Amino acid sequence: MARLRCDRILIIIPSIKLSHDGGRSETMLMKTLTRAVALAALLAPAFAGSADADSFVYVSNAKDGNISTYRLHEDGRLDPGKSVDVAPLVMPMTVHPDHTILYAGVRSEPFRLKAYRIDPGTGGLSPLGETPLPNNMLYLSMDRTGRYLFAASNSSNLIAVFGVDATGKVSDAPLQVVSTANYPHAIRIDADNRYLYVPTLAANGVEQLTFDAAGGKVAYNTPERVSTGDEKGPRHFVISPDNRQLYVVSQFRGEVIAFSIDAATGRLTRIGEVSGLPGNTDLHPGQERPPVSGQGVLPPDPKAIWAADIHITPDGRFVYMSERTTSQLIGFRRDEKTGQLTYLGATQTEAQPRGFAIDPSGRYLVATGEKSDQLTVYAINSEDGTLAARGRYPAGKGANWVEIVAAH
Repeated sequence: MARLRCDRILIIIPSIKLSHDGGRSETMLMKTLTRAVALAALLAPAFAGSADADSFVYVSNAKDGNISTYRLHEDGRLDPGKSVDVAPLVMPMTVHPDHTILYAGVRSEPFRLKAYRIDPGTGGLSPLGETPLPNNMLYLSMDRTGRYLFAASNSSNLIAVFGVDATGKVSDAPLQVVSTANYPHAIRIDADNRYLYVPTLAANGVEQLTFDAAGGKVAYNTPERVSTGDEKGPRHFVISPDNRQLYVVSQFRGEVIAFSIDAATGRLTRIGEVSGLPGNTDLHPGQERPPVSGQGVLPPDPKAIWAADIHITPDGRFVYMSERTTSQLIGFRRDEKTGQLTYLGATQTEAQPRGFAIDPSGRYLVATGEKSDQLTVYAINSEDGTLAARGRYPAGKGANWVEIVAAH
């Protein structure tokens, strides 16, 4: 056997015995090698998140109106790069599936979506264009093909689907706008690109929709919504890498509520919940509060539970949520057979951690705080899921959203 390594991909080639046959064996070997190299180049993007690769980190800073850029090294060091001016209240971000474009939503008028080309060598951002948004959109995501972008608005109770062309440009108008229950707070598609889910914070449920990638159309599933339980305030969510479970964070209770996903229908079935504040807090349950000045910024209550973001490691073993009032990152271990979560513990982090992210290798977590001028890089222990701070670095004002992209 011959072994060819290309961009960290190992391809095994059957041995070919050379003989005096007028060069036919040599020709066959060259053809085989050529095909192997082509295959390695084709597969390389799928392995861009391997553990021995650097990553690019992007943080949107609402008060500064810009996006900070960083390079995350294999050893956990973070090198700050140039910041890119966007607009006041730049907040939600999402990345194209091919890792070449970053999209950022502006939540100050005029509401719009900004697109930036990612430099594959440096991670720097260059403007690609902008698109008007139908309202104040607080969450963005993309379908698996990169042909559609989804947006959710809690101030107008709607979700929107935009088309994305081959250059990454987003359509000037949404292909579809769909009304939802009160306060949709996130929108994401499943791994099969067939089912969309939208937690509605004030309605205490998760909307279930089907998605037709051929035309970019969404429609409500049956039933339209599953309950998270009263006074939970479902906010952000993640889907397990095996596409079997959905985990949504309860903003008002500081819990993670788990649902199983029916592979054939996309319907959710509640399988349990676990508290991120187990009996050791003097906080009281949070409650629905109207946005201030239409900007989606909630006034703080010093004793109310105020959970925010949630992420899962690429191997599906650990889940983390952030709680803003106590400024903590809270970890859970996931049972890969049942999907149930077990509380692991809490780590003090940056003040008022609205957003954080896990790098594609699953080795590092980057956390920001809306009331901190620093961010922290944590190493994730692969055995027990504990977090160990590796370093603190400068961040902008009102840091609220983090995206991490494997360097390619």
